[in-house]
Amino acid sequence: MQRVLVMGSSGSGKSTFARRLSEITGIPFVSLDALYWKPGWVASDNAEFGQRVAEVARRPQWVIDGNYTTSGAGELRRQCCDTVIWFDLPRRSCMFGIMTRIAGSYGKVRPEMAEGCPEKIDFEFFRYVWTYRRQQRPKLLDYFQGLRADQSLVCFTDRTQANDYLKAIAFKQNRASIH
Repeated sequence: MQRVLVMGSSGSGKSTFARRLSEITGIPFVSLDALYWKPGWVASDNAEFGQRVAEVARRPQWVIDGNYTTSGAGELRRQCCDTVIWFDLPRRSCMFGIMTRIAGSYGKVRPEMAEGCPEKIDFEFFRYVWTYRRQQRPKLLDYFQGLRADQSLVCFTDRTQANDYLKAIAFKQNRASIH
């Protein structure tokens, strides 16, 4: 596992997972949101964003957090990755996740966000998460159809599975460092 895509709905826990995976493995963490957004929540031009992401995707190691499958060098990322971690959590879990996140970091810039993009209440974002399973999930399923046989797809349907996965990787890392 050298190039890992961590994907799924906002509020699913993918950013927290990606940062923890990076810490455990030492593989650099990259947030697509940090590459996409400019200060003041200004969106990047697609060509500019795609170029930034392509530079990252060509590196030998990364844990990339985020979707952006139709922009941001989505095809290149899929070709380059060896593992996809997919958070396929129920709507209620993701809605709870974003509400908890907003409550805990309102007005602050989260670690995976671009400078100048503080957490805010955004009803369009709530709608995006509310409709994610119906509107965005099918697009991810299509995206996953392009994975090769030598690439792994790991699916979590709850956060406990994700935490258990991280514990198992940490255990393997610790055993490897002892021997």
